[in-house]
Amino acid sequence: MNSNGGSPLGAAFILGLLLAIGLIGSGALIGRALEQNRAANRFVSVKGLAEREVRANLCIWPIGFNVTGNDLVEVQGSIATLEKTIIEFLKARGFDASGIYRSPPQITDYNAREYYGNNRPPNRYMAESTVTLRTPDVEKARQVMQMSGDLVKAGVVLQDRYQPLYLYTDLNAIKPEMIAEATRNARQAAERFAEDSGTRIGALRNATQGLFSINDRDNYSPDYKQIRVVTTMEYFLAGE
Repeated sequence: MNSNGGSPLGAAFILGLLLAIGLIGSGALIGRALEQNRAANRFVSVKGLAEREVRANLCIWPIGFNVTGNDLVEVQGSIATLEKTIIEFLKARGFDASGIYRSPPQITDYNAREYYGNNRPPNRYMAESTVTLRTPDVEKARQVMQMSGDLVKAGVVLQDRYQPLYLYTDLNAIKPEMIAEATRNARQAAERFAEDSGTRIGALRNATQGLFSINDRDNYSPDYKQIRVVTTMEYFLAGE
């Protein structure tokens, strides 16, 4: 017996018991932390796709033409006359003047260039100009394009390199629905994966919306557009 009334064996027993309880508690905490870490690392990443085919709602039709001559004043006069011819052609077919634009002519003086031998063009000046139609009536614009031969008959030398441009400008109207569809498709893919792997879908871990892309449906119908968006979703997986 010591002077305090306790035995060394009793004190050692109590100390050992406290250490054992501490180790058990620490082991439980470590086990719980490991389990939580494993759960946090169990997730599936899936992609959801949404697509729409739409008709373009804006047509931009540049009508490019050129004039050649040896007298600059006459060339400029011819440009003005042909611009008026094109504008009247468009107005006569129902297009408003507010959607018709004229660009300043680009004039080339071939005498200002250096040539060798007989390569000099027969005319000193070549002027190129553009009248552009901007209209939401895409179908009518396409129909009138088929009548462009009337411009050629009127003396307008059309330039083939100018091609119409078709745009879809109402993307914001269909964005929410497409995002919702892509998200649903992604969740369905995640649920299928979980079912096949014997787990179930848990909470959403992360979500990323991809960029919207607008492309021609094909090379032969640029007035129809294919709109596409892909979302990436990550879900936690939980055991059954």
